Amino acid sequence: MADAASRLTALAEALLGEPLPVRIRGWDGSESGPPDGPVLVIRHRRALRRLLWKPGELGLVRAWVAGEIDVEGDLYDVLDRLAGLLWERGADAKDPVRPVRDPRVRAFARGLVELAGPWPAPRPPAEEVRRRSGPLHTRRRDKEAISHHYDVGNDFYALVLGPSMVYSCAYWEDGGTLEDAQRDKLDLVCRKLALKPDQRLLDVGCGWGSLAIHAARAYGVRVTGVTLSQEQAAFARKRIAEEGLTDRIEIRVQDYRDVRDGPYDAVSSIGMAEHVGSVRYREYADALHALLKPGGRLLNHQIARRPEKDEDAYRIDEFIDAYVFPDGELAPVGRTLSILEEAGFEARDVEAIREHYALTLRRWVANLERHWDRAVRATSPGRARVWRLYMAASALSFEHNRIGVNQILAVRPLDSGAARMPLRARTWTEPAGG
Repeated sequence: MADAASRLTALAEALLGEPLPVRIRGWDGSESGPPDGPVLVIRHRRALRRLLWKPGELGLVRAWVAGEIDVEGDLYDVLDRLAGLLWERGADAKDPVRPVRDPRVRAFARGLVELAGPWPAPRPPAEEVRRRSGPLHTRRRDKEAISHHYDVGNDFYALVLGPSMVYSCAYWEDGGTLEDAQRDKLDLVCRKLALKPDQRLLDVGCGWGSLAIHAARAYGVRVTGVTLSQEQAAFARKRIAEEGLTDRIEIRVQDYRDVRDGPYDAVSSIGMAEHVGSVRYREYADALHALLKPGGRLLNHQIARRPEKDEDAYRIDEFIDAYVFPDGELAPVGRTLSILEEAGFEARDVEAIREHYALTLRRWVANLERHWDRAVRATSPGRARVWRLYMAASALSFEHNRIGVNQILAVRPLDSGAARMPLRARTWTEPAGG
């Protein structure tokens, strides 16, 4: 195939009606496009067949995960340049491909057929989740989804997350390290919950035990952590034993819906509620409300999407659903607040920390790239490529305000009325005599 890059560039520019913002290098060694831009490398024409069979984001992602396309240069720059073409174009601002009746689309498809070669549909990469059926967010289905994401391997996550082993947004000060920022986030959560010695804390979605360890060590509380990941639980228990905190922390492999030993003085849910789903969110809020004692505090740390003009038209991201968070859903922060209030909580504070997550993700990507060979050995080349793309694209989404992340502090009111809180905003300890 002679000069594949020039032919692809011509096809793409005819479809888009504007120059391509990246340079293309074809599988035949040919190049075309801006001489000073980053390079999108198409290593195999099978990538084009993937795009023909699954136009748009998912076809490109399958080619990326399979190693059939790659990037030379700054990955963030390439994603930024392509974002407007892939995610912000289309007839309804959702579909990245114009309707098939558009003659430019038909011409583009014919050109790809000529370049792509034999027609059988390529099988999706092994890392893709198989199509699911049945009701969303049953206990079994949620456990399978969590296993897909979190049971990738503790060694892999240790390379990406660093010594803190915290897989949620850090809280940054200028010039601090990732470990400093994660410690500060854990302490911020504990202060917002106003933890005191010998209180009971329920950590829903406890991960590798970092918050539980910090709360027990620094605040003297007794912690119950629940997770659906066997690998997380095993890692957390080992850390807790090494810290000498087994008398203060219990880690369970348990669904939050099955926790029955309340009431707790405080509940933390850090980066877990994204897995709950809209069909179960009221059940989630009711369950946490029931597990808190009157006057107890909930800290809900959760990624949020922007509201849609037509909420009924909202679609889950295909890449995220197929490769990263099966069945995961994002909701606008206003909807989350409303449901928590409907369940009986009093919302006391919302802190938006969107910029902090962009910084966190860029550090995780840097860790992954620095330890690339070890990360590949710990999982697979495809899985490592999934995480690199997912985290880099997510960093840009936070930077461009496509998604946000918020800490919501809520209180279960006392039976006699409102719980007492500090008069000054964001002074998290209780008032004197409280």
